[in-house]
Amino acid sequence: MIVREEKAITVRSQVKERLHHKILIVGGGTAGLTVAAQLRRKGVEDVAVLEPSEKHYYQAAWTLVGAGTYNPQASVRPQENLIPRGVRWIQDYAQEIDPERQVVRTQNSREIGFDYLVVAAGIQLDWHKIEGLEETLGQNGVSSNYRFDLAPKTWSFLQQLKGGVALFSAPSTPIKCGGAPQKIMYLAADHARRKGISKDTQIIFGSAGTIIFGVPEIKAVLDQVVERYGIQTQFHHELVAVDGLKKEATYEYTVNHPEVKANPSAPRPRVTIPFDFLHVVPPQSAPDFLKQSPLADPSTPLGWVQVDKHTLQHVRFPNVFSLGDASSLPTSKTGAAIRKQAPVLVTNLLDVMKGQEPKKQYNGYTSCPLVTAYGKMFLAEFLYDNVWHPTLPLNTQKERYDMWLLKKHGLPFMYWNLMLKGLA
Repeated sequence: MIVREEKAITVRSQVKERLHHKILIVGGGTAGLTVAAQLRRKGVEDVAVLEPSEKHYYQAAWTLVGAGTYNPQASVRPQENLIPRGVRWIQDYAQEIDPERQVVRTQNSREIGFDYLVVAAGIQLDWHKIEGLEETLGQNGVSSNYRFDLAPKTWSFLQQLKGGVALFSAPSTPIKCGGAPQKIMYLAADHARRKGISKDTQIIFGSAGTIIFGVPEIKAVLDQVVERYGIQTQFHHELVAVDGLKKEATYEYTVNHPEVKANPSAPRPRVTIPFDFLHVVPPQSAPDFLKQSPLADPSTPLGWVQVDKHTLQHVRFPNVFSLGDASSLPTSKTGAAIRKQAPVLVTNLLDVMKGQEPKKQYNGYTSCPLVTAYGKMFLAEFLYDNVWHPTLPLNTQKERYDMWLLKKHGLPFMYWNLMLKGLA
């Protein structure tokens, strides 16, 4: 779900319709629909989902779309077909949340009251924070798998690539699917090998991060993948501007760059990298209406809903819960994380509705299917504090063909047929 910034409705007389539901879920993406389905399976009545989008996307497939090995149309379905039976769909944009009055105001001048609120509003893609990017997206060899319309462009540009520099970015902010910036890079490197142009192609990873991956067991595998492809890693580099006509990307050194640490008062150095192909991952944050709400974590400008990392209950408003990309949970923002968060939230929400304290605990589990070549993948699973946590009875640190099949076929089936129906 992507939420647009709209002018907040603050004048009470502007309200055209007033509604009320026992449980209001803001967001009908992966997190919102999973929670709604699980609540209905437990017999909970009077649940509503506030979601403006007519289409629902399985975004995890867009890496494969960008690599030319997945039909983009297979990643989209009508939203109305996915709303659980017995749940009301309010097709509107959330615009303002007032947890004190227990209401959400919408773009279409609705005021929706609630007894309990679940915030699952997803994440906002801040394309505008990279100068010149919006003007050149989808043109001049610049693309991104973070948008449905752009992922096929990624494949088109890779097919046109005859050598030169293929540049891949990753921002300093948390992002949905932390491995996505790398997965398309490895597939592009493998594509160049298969096409016979790898010797003429320089793959560069310009990342604001400090290392390839924070979990040591995963880093060990990816370091070998990077070496195998001859990828040049440029860490501590934040993409700040793109000139599509000149085919140049400008990076600024991050605060962790050794040169910045050595002279923190000096202006941040910038470097310009010419490219033939550029895959951009934009900075990301909570939707603007959350940043402006009392639910936001005051310790960061990114606006995440501030919840207890184990119970998923808001730290100041006990009738409010949050999960998924919009939450402050300090783990990777993935569908796999939501699959483990949703039953914890539902159980704890039901406890609070009974006047009890929330008892179920989320341990930070998430996983990332890291595609490293056509036909190869390994599964990264970990908990809070980057603790490696494999759960399958096989060596998931090995690049495997069966894991590729899981990524391409198994996980989409699980998503559409089990997870969104509250069964997984």
